[in-house]
Order: sequence, then structure tokens, then C-alpha cells
Amino acid sequence: MACVRFFVSGRVQGVFFRQSAVNEATRLGLDGYAKNLRDGRVEVLACGEVELLAQLETWLQQGPPMATVYGVEKMQVDDKPPSGFFIMPYA
Repeated sequence: MACVRFFVSGRVQGVFFRQSAVNEATRLGLDGYAKNLRDGRVEVLACGEVELLAQLETWLQQGPPMATVYGVEKMQVDDKPPSGFFIMPYA
């Protein structure tokens, strides 16, 4: 199992990005969370099979219909994920 932290920038807050990311990650069977950051980005921690993380990354680059994604940064991490995928409180 691999864990990746994504930072998604653009018009990604107030457009159901976090809930849509939770729905997509849950569909893929990943564990982790999505949360808004004070700088306007959304952070997504996702853990699971590498192929499924790549699918989530592809989805994050587009996001839900109302979002406008400018970029997705990612970094491999050694975090122990929570069980399931959920929205974290504001960071």
C-alpha cells in the first residue's frame, strides 16, 4: 500500500470538490481524507494500490464540474491512513 498527499490548486473550494473527491476515492476503495487549506487549496491524502492512486490523481486534475483545477502537486508519504475516506475539518 502506498500513500500520497495531493495539493490541488485553483477554484477548488466552495464547488463540492472535497465531497466529490471523497465519492471518487471511496469508489476506488482508497483510504484517506480531503480538507480545505487556508491558502485556498484542497489537500487530499490517499492510500491504496498504486494503480488506484493514479486513477484518483487523474480525477483530481479535472475535479467536479464546477471546479477549475490549475495544478496538482503530489508527494509520497509514510502516513498511516484512517480507515475509510472522509472530509477533515478546515486546516
